Formats: sequence, structure tokens, C-alpha cells
Amino acid sequence: MKKELLTTLLLAIFLFTHCTMTKEKQATETKNITQEIITKTTSAIIEKYQPTNKDIVTRGVSHTASLWRTSDGTTDDFMNFCLKNFISDQEEKKVVFHKISKNLESLFGHQNKITLDLNANMHLDNGKYHNIDAMFAAYSPSAHFASDFYNNKIAFVISLNFPPYSLDEKNTLGKNWNNLEWAYARMGDVFTARVPAKLSQKIGTAGTNADIYIADYNIHMGHLLNDKNEKLFPEDMVLLSHWNLRDEIKSNYANKKNGLEKQDMIYNVMKHIIDQTIPEAVINSSDYDWNPKTNETFQGGNKVKLTPEPFTRYQQILNSFRAMKATDEYYTDYNTFIKRAFSGSKEIPQEEVEKLFDEYLSNPILKQVGALISKRLGRNLRPYDIWYDGFKARSSISEDVLNKQTQTKYPNAQALDNDLANILTKLGWEKNRAKFIASKVDVDPARGSGHAWGAQMKSENAHLRTRISDKGMDYKGYNIAIHEFGHNVEQTVSLHDVDYYMINGVPNTAFTEALAFIFQKRDLQLLGYKNTNPNKEHLQTLDLYWSVFEIMGVSMVDMKVWKWLYANPEANAEQLKAAVIKIATEVWNKYYAEVYGSKDEPILAIYSHMIASPLYLANYSFGHLIDFQIEQYLVGKDFSDEVDRIWSIGRVTPQIWMQKAVGENISINPMIEATQEALKHIK
Repeated sequence: MKKELLTTLLLAIFLFTHCTMTKEKQATETKNITQEIITKTTSAIIEKYQPTNKDIVTRGVSHTASLWRTSDGTTDDFMNFCLKNFISDQEEKKVVFHKISKNLESLFGHQNKITLDLNANMHLDNGKYHNIDAMFAAYSPSAHFASDFYNNKIAFVISLNFPPYSLDEKNTLGKNWNNLEWAYARMGDVFTARVPAKLSQKIGTAGTNADIYIADYNIHMGHLLNDKNEKLFPEDMVLLSHWNLRDEIKSNYANKKNGLEKQDMIYNVMKHIIDQTIPEAVINSSDYDWNPKTNETFQGGNKVKLTPEPFTRYQQILNSFRAMKATDEYYTDYNTFIKRAFSGSKEIPQEEVEKLFDEYLSNPILKQVGALISKRLGRNLRPYDIWYDGFKARSSISEDVLNKQTQTKYPNAQALDNDLANILTKLGWEKNRAKFIASKVDVDPARGSGHAWGAQMKSENAHLRTRISDKGMDYKGYNIAIHEFGHNVEQTVSLHDVDYYMINGVPNTAFTEALAFIFQKRDLQLLGYKNTNPNKEHLQTLDLYWSVFEIMGVSMVDMKVWKWLYANPEANAEQLKAAVIKIATEVWNKYYAEVYGSKDEPILAIYSHMIASPLYLANYSFGHLIDFQIEQYLVGKDFSDEVDRIWSIGRVTPQIWMQKAVGENISINPMIEATQEALKHIK
């Protein structure tokens, strides 16, 4: 998961619009620029400068007026400001652009570095955290950025000369823009609305609290009991929900002895987490033994009654919703968090996303893939088979063997850090290029499951976080680390190799997820395993197809939950819990029940992203689609050269990026067609 984009890009672009207002000052924070003044100012600028592009004048004056408040000055002040600060000479405009860009890189970069430092004790495995750590982590160094820039009028210079464009305009006009014109447009995205700093601080606090909640939601697997009071998992196995629980289910497909029983036990754990019947005292604790099937708990062999978790999971979602909703009124076009997350951050409208996902999930080929998996398993499908891992090569390799290899190779974070350049050379990068990219990435031991955190200025490094125990990095941690390293490579290439800082990065996080998936699929190759199976490509296609089936369903739940929240803004945590379970089972019944042969399963509600990264999950679905299209494009081409080229395109809109990358729009068709072909070969 890519936390750095949640904490920097989403906030840095769409919430870099904060201002501080005391109660006394709020009365003066009203718009005072009428359409008459806008027209008069526009005409005066055109008459004074005789610009060749009059649309920029109209657009810039209108947008600046939408941001101007009575506290910024009178209508005469507004008109005089615009007349004085409009830049008509294109060479002068380019000079000013470079000055602003250079300073924004310093500001954004150092704010990102401060945030990284203040969150260190929350994200890194460096001992227990104290309440003071959470307080520091909740602090936002960028909270007063826009307030200061409105006060000193820099924000208005930018809004006047570099106004923003709508998504439709970017997709239409942007086809013919050069990189400088795109950079101008992205500079316009910095000031799109004017949100009070105290509200953005609440968003940061809600996000930090959700991160804390999820980062410490561990299950002590060695204290789970079956109906015979047997413990099936190692005493020291501690798994984070939901990521590690999911990965443990995956790993047990190769376990012929008691893998099915372990998987059933984990699914029962998940259901208790979802419906909040899990005993609160067993979360992140080894004080009690717990039978997740009967929900009975024991201490010293004696049955004890424990209190269930008090809807805490759903309160975290509510807290985020209320913090986000409080800022809605400050946006003109993106006046809900749903719109900001999709049309804003992802630059793909939510309606289009849902339509695309519905088409994929409704395709009849799913029944054929499900029937094939059932046949390969030799049993009927169970709900947790959304994570079926049997198409992967590693499913036939003992995890104990893989664990031993990765723990020996990577006993600590420094060992992985030292090996990054070697990993890149194995993937085809020239030695010096590999050293450069590796030098821009630091590896840290994660408290949670792991994440990548990108730099926001060239003088700082990206960070790769992965979980490493005192025994060394197990295979699960290694697999995650390779995924996160894919993010880091994207972060480095898209920062250092773009023409202009303002277009650094990718269109949205789905595009960094794509490279992370591309890297992750090569994890066994990097360990020295070669897949000589002639059906390798077909198996990979089926594996990816099934993965997308899983994550799209979860994404649908996430989107529908947020729609429900907006329809029921006064709901409490208990009501939200009931709604989430209802939505999850409805999505299951619509798309999954016929394939799996069971109804009303709640498993799609287990994802921790819904708690700590709201409306992020759709990025994984798009990431898989993009990953597949790019993998097809890469066949027969130089891997490293193409990765460098593609991820240096810059932050244009998704469809324009895909056209430049592979010559086609994002589509489900390539994967559907490849899956149909794969089914002809895999029995």
C-alpha cells in the first residue's frame, strides 16, 4: 500500500488549500467578487496587455475571484491586484513558473520530510510507542501552507496566471499539450479551494488514529484453538489484520496436512473482526487462548468471558467521514470526498469506475475460472478462496524453504538496503543506473505490514518499509518488500526523470501500484527460481484475473459504504457496522454467490484499507488492469529501458498516460481475452 501518496499527494494537492480562521474572523471570510467585477477586471487586463490567449485571462480572473475573500481586500483591491500581477509575456511567465516550482519543491519536500520524521515511531519497528508519538504524528506541517500563501498573495499570483482545468478539459486539451503546458496546469491544481486549516488538521488526526488502530491490530496465532483445544500455529506467530491473515490463508494452499483447517480458522477470525464480536482482549495480546469458531476464550485452561470490541473499527471510518465531509462546502466542483477521491485524485469519475468494475464482475467467464479452481482444489469453493494462490509458482514451493532462504539473505533491514542495486541489475538495469536508483531508496523495518513513502524533492530519498522479525525477513515480508520496492522505483524515476517538478509522479496511485505488481510478480525470479512451465503465461493470467475479481468486489463495497455515509451522515458506529455488513453481503450475492455456491458472506468487509485508507482500494483494481496491459506491451522489449521511459511520462491524466505508455486506453478487454485463451490451456 502506498501511504506516501495518501499523506502527500491527496493532501498536498487537494488539501493544500487550508486557511486559519478564528471565530471572529469567519464573518469576514466571505466572497465579495461579483460576476460584474470579474467581467470588468477581465476586460481591463485584455485592454492593458492585449494577450494572444484571452481564455487564460478569463479563466485566471474567474478562478482568483472564487478564492478571494473580504479579508483579502476590497473589490478595487482585487481589480488592482489582477491588473498588476497578470503576466502577459510568455518568457517572463516561464521564468516565474520556474521560480515558483523550485520553491514549491523545497516546501513540499521539507514538509514531507517533517511528516516522515514525526511519524517514525508510528510506522517503524523501533519499540513501543507512547501517546506523545501519536500527537506528533497527527501534526501537519503543511496545515498553514495555504493560509500563509493567501495572506502573502502568492496563491493569487498562481491562480491568476496558472489557473486549473477541469478533468474533461485536461482529457480533451491535454492531448495536444507539451510537458510545460501540463506543468502549468498542474501548478494550477495547487490552489483549487480554500479550506480552513483546523479542518485539515482534523483529517490528519482521524487518519493518524486510524493508522494507529490498524498498525496494532495483531492476532497472536499461537493462541488460537480448534474444537479439540489444539493450537495449529506456531507460538510466536503474530499476524496483522487483514494483510498477514490473508497471506497466511494463501500460504496454506500448499499445506496438505492441515492447511484447510487453518484457513477455516482464519476466516472465523475475520468474521469476528468484521462483526465486532472479537473479544477485545485478544487483539494484539497473548494473554488468552481463543477458539474463533465458538468465540470462547480461556486463560490457564479455564473458560473466561471477555467483552467484545465496542464498534471501534467502524468508529474509525465515521471519524474519517466526518472530518472529510466538513470540508465539502469549500469545494466547487469536487464537493464530496467521493468526487475528490475519484474525479480529483484518481482523475477518473466514480461513476465510470463503478461501471467498469460492474462489467468485469458480471462477465460470465468468472464461472469458468471458479469451476477450474474448484476442480484444482478438489472441493467446493469457500469464501476465502478469493485469495486462491494455486496459479502461482510459489504455491508448490514450501514456505518453510522460502522463509529459510529470505531470513538468511535478509536478517535485517540493512541487508535488504545493501541488495537493492543487485535486485535492479537482475531485472536488467545497467550497473550505474541501478546504483543511482538504489541510492535514492532507504529501507526501514516496519511496525505494520509495510509501505513505500516517496520523496517530494530530489535531495531526499524514498523509503521502503517492510516487516522484519528478529529471525530475519520471512517470505511474506520479502514478497511485500519487492512490491514496495516497485513503488520506490516509480517514485524515484517519476521524480528525477521528468522535465518539470510540477508533473513529477504518476496520474494516480493505481499507476504506482502497477509497477509494484510488476516487481512483485518477479520475486521468485530474484530468489533464483525459474518457471519452466510452458503454461506460465496462462497461469499468470488466470492468477491476475482472479486477483482482480477479488479486489474489485472489495472496491465496490468501499465505494458503496461511502455513498451510504453521505446518505446517512448522522449514523453511529453500530449502524455503520450493520450497513457495511449488509453492503458486503449484497455485493457478494450479486457477483460472487453463484461462482462460490454460498450466499451472505461478509468477507469483502475485512480489508484494513477501508479503515486507514478510505476509497483507496479502487487503485489496486486499476493497478492490476494497467499492470496487465503494460506486461503485454513489455513482451519482447527491454524491461528496464521501458520502465524508465514509461514512468518518466509524468503526471498527466490516466487515459493520456496510457496512450503515451502503451498506445491504448485503460480497458478490461485485454485481460478478458487473455483469460479466455488461458482457459483453453489450463485444466
